[in-house]
Amino acid sequence: MKLYTFETGGRRSIGAELNGSLIQLPAAYGEWLEFHEPAPGTLSALPPEMGAFLRLGDAGMEAARQALAFMATNPVVPPEIPVRFAFADVTICAPIKRPGKILCVGDNYRGKQIENPGPGFSEEPFFFSKLPSTVIGPGEAIVHPHRVRALDFEVELAVVIGKHVKHAHESDVMAAVAGFTILHDVSARDVQFKEHQLTLGKNFDTFCPLGPCIITPDELPSFDRLRLRSWLNGELMQDGSTSDWVFPLPKLLASLTHVMTLEPGDIVSTGTPDGVGVLRKPNVFLKPGDVMRLQIDGIGILENPVIAEG
Repeated sequence: MKLYTFETGGRRSIGAELNGSLIQLPAAYGEWLEFHEPAPGTLSALPPEMGAFLRLGDAGMEAARQALAFMATNPVVPPEIPVRFAFADVTICAPIKRPGKILCVGDNYRGKQIENPGPGFSEEPFFFSKLPSTVIGPGEAIVHPHRVRALDFEVELAVVIGKHVKHAHESDVMAAVAGFTILHDVSARDVQFKEHQLTLGKNFDTFCPLGPCIITPDELPSFDRLRLRSWLNGELMQDGSTSDWVFPLPKLLASLTHVMTLEPGDIVSTGTPDGVGVLRKPNVFLKPGDVMRLQIDGIGILENPVIAEG
């Protein structure tokens, strides 16, 4: 499934794509219940918020699939029940408005390490955090802070956690993954490097565009062989593949679970390929009026304009 958070008529809800349309899952599941005798333990409803949906675990995913399968039969739904929408008629939001944790790994592409040679390949992944307050959705503006002179871009494949997991082995940690999305790790390099403030340089407001959807693992089995690209004003900046990862995804996730509990709605981002602005000669940095477009095959496109801080 491709899961979305969307807004229409001033209300937000979760939905899933079906034959080019967007199905409002809580309403569709309600209609499914009208026509089926639910088994003991069947969910009585689906919540309209993605975090709450993810916390339902497998039961929520199964209910969503039942609702989609039911809608695929083209049932007659009363017109006053808002179930099916055209994508053009809604606003797509960040799939999770406020993730519990956003954990990002640095220097996880061989090409990027070659582009920026340092002490060599590390034996363990390096993680840093982006704060939930930085998240924005597709089409929302990245705000260029007045104090920043080196605003950079990074396209990343991000994992959405769907189950509580602690002390997991690499062989079984993928069972905790609810899906994948695109994360734009916007970075103020002059703060990050010159002032030695990694946390501050990564966490200005709007520095984490996320979306457009969450695609479930069954529809993206080749997550370790995905092409990911970024364009600045239509010019290709990054063009890489997750096959270039230094640390495979199971190792990244398992290593985190030996430090902290990963919870439904947490985000783990997997690094960016070579081509970022700070490593180009000459440097290429974002400025007000620019448009960044990120794409990962199988997931979709995440596009955001850049505006000046008011």
